[in-house]
Amino acid sequence: MITGIGVDMVEVKRMERWLGNSALLNRYFHQEELSLALSRKNSAAQTLAARFAAKEAFGKALGSGLAKIDLKDIIVINDDKGKPDIKLTGTAQKAFEKSGADKAHISLTHERENAVAMIVLEGA
Repeated sequence: MITGIGVDMVEVKRMERWLGNSALLNRYFHQEELSLALSRKNSAAQTLAARFAAKEAFGKALGSGLAKIDLKDIIVINDDKGKPDIKLTGTAQKAFEKSGADKAHISLTHERENAVAMIVLEGA
């Protein structure tokens, strides 16, 4: 059963501005996400925008927002085939468990100017 759906969109230019601010990047992104994004050089801002959108979409899917969640505890990774996945730790894992969900599905897309993420939470 679907327990929550969240969608968010982030302007890529916003992340282009953030690329020059390591304190800001380290505040919102896990090192695993930053390593991947920065390795993509020309598409680093798009990669980060999609991941930030996923974090926001996760809060919307929970229905409770992100007020008590450290955004670095929501880690958007890729599997061996490149498919996006979401890994939760700490505050994000606790909120997920409290929501009654036991599975999260993620979809990301981006164009030149915008990145969009969708999260679907599933539970018994």
